[in-house]
Amino acid sequence: MSKIGLFVGSQTGKTEAAAEEIQTGLGGDDVVTIHKIEEAENSDFEKYENLIIGCPTWDIGELQADWDGYFEELDNINFSGKKVAYFGTGDQEGYPDNFMDAIGILEAKISELGGTTVGQWPKTEEYDFNESKALKNGKFIGLALDDDNQSELTEKRIKTWVAQLKQEFGV
Repeated sequence: MSKIGLFVGSQTGKTEAAAEEIQTGLGGDDVVTIHKIEEAENSDFEKYENLIIGCPTWDIGELQADWDGYFEELDNINFSGKKVAYFGTGDQEGYPDNFMDAIGILEAKISELGGTTVGQWPKTEEYDFNESKALKNGKFIGLALDDDNQSELTEKRIKTWVAQLKQEFGV
């Protein structure tokens, strides 16, 4: 069994593509198993001590549809003792008042349920936004990707974040 469960919802394919890059960077499917959230079961989360949650911010600060449909189920999962990293995709120019809100919403819920957040992204000065539910103590709670406006930075950001996760997850 792999060491990390990566749970992803993706509307346009950008978040799923990022999930695959993250999986490759962490060592492939021997280390990371990707679960599409629309096919996931609660027991899938319980198999891992290390989790990665991937969700784009959709519409005006909303969860992606598959995550929105699964959100209530999170209450039935024990996240105690689990390290949880988050990444999201969004559009900082089109939606500067709720950039990366989706991962902020998920992180707040999973933290309430005992999950320990890892993988904070400190480079907020590289973005141009007004507000975000994913911002805590001057950092994003996870990796923020904007392929609409900064696609040239995505690969480098993922590589940097993956190196950080290797240390925090101990893989």
